[in-house]
Amino acid sequence: MMSSSNPIERSFELAAGRCEDLTPLVYRRLFEAHPEAQKLFRSEGSESVKGSMLAMTIDAILDFAGERTGRFRMIAAEVSSHDAYGTPRELFIAFFGIIAQTLREVVGADWSDEIDTAWRKLLDDIEGFAAAQ
Repeated sequence: MMSSSNPIERSFELAAGRCEDLTPLVYRRLFEAHPEAQKLFRSEGSESVKGSMLAMTIDAILDFAGERTGRFRMIAAEVSSHDAYGTPRELFIAFFGIIAQTLREVVGADWSDEIDTAWRKLLDDIEGFAAAQ
């Protein structure tokens, strides 16, 4: 399989080769860093919600970091819906950083300076995009 030239895509490719499902890792990290986030998920049926929420977020990240065909606009829509749920904006934005931290842990030594720089820029760009909503 050809590795992507996009460092964000490459970080997900590397992680996919090492981890079948990022969901439990991402949410464990989220709840450790932001215990208040756990109460935002109902106890029944939240595992599938977490999985679909992470999948949609990854799809939006890849589009935001890539061609921007439109799927990245989900971020703007979700800023509004999470505001309505009472999710603090800082927590919404922090979720993207939690994904990056989890990827970095999973990828390990293959996490390059290029990937790190791309993620830092992406997280800044997403924060600016979300703040403008």
